[in-house]
Amino acid sequence: MTPAVIATPAKESPLLFEGLTWREFKAVEQLLDRPGYRLSFLDGVLEILRMPGEAHETVKKRIAALLELYLLVAGFDFTPTGSMTLESEARAVKREADESYKLAPGRVRPDLAIEVVFTSGGINKLEAYKRLSIPEVWFWEDGVLEVYHLRSENNALRYEKITNSEEVKGIDLDLLLRCINMVNHVEAIKTFQQALQK
Repeated sequence: MTPAVIATPAKESPLLFEGLTWREFKAVEQLLDRPGYRLSFLDGVLEILRMPGEAHETVKKRIAALLELYLLVAGFDFTPTGSMTLESEARAVKREADESYKLAPGRVRPDLAIEVVFTSGGINKLEAYKRLSIPEVWFWEDGVLEVYHLRSENNALRYEKITNSEEVKGIDLDLLLRCINMVNHVEAIKTFQQALQK
C-alpha cells in the first residue's frame, strides 16, 4: 500500500516592484513589516509574498523535524537558524529561507537554506543565495526535492544541481522525500527514525 501524500494548493504569484534603490527598499520594508508577508529584494526588484498558510508550514516543519533528527543521529554540531534575514546592501540582496542551518560551530552564515515553494514566478532565489554565499540550497516543490551546491569556477560562483547533499553528508534524500510527502506527521517521523536505526 502506497502512503497518501501531502496535497498542494494552487500556486500564487508574488507581487513584484522594479526599479527600487536599496534605501527605498528598506523604507518600504519598514512600512510593510506585517505578519503573513515576506519581502525579498534582488537587483532593484522588491518581491512581496503572502505566506501560503497551513500546507506550507506543514511541509516546512516536517522537513525541519526530519532533518534535525538526522543531524542529531549523524553527530552534527548544528544550529537551526530558521528564517533568519540574510541581506547585503553591497550585493543588492535580501532573502529569508523557510528554514536554514549552520552545520558546524563558528559559522557566520547558514551552510544550508531550505525553500518550500508554493508560488510561481518572483525573483531568482538561487541568484539571491549565490550573492549571500550559501553553500547549499534545497527546494521542495510539488512533492519533489531539488538540491543545489555552490561551486567556484574561474573566480565565478554558480549553483550545480546535485543528487546527494554535500553539506548534510550521508542523508538518504529519497527516504527523506518519501517521509516529507507523507500525510501523517507522526508516521513520517517514525518511518524516518526507524530507517535511521537500521
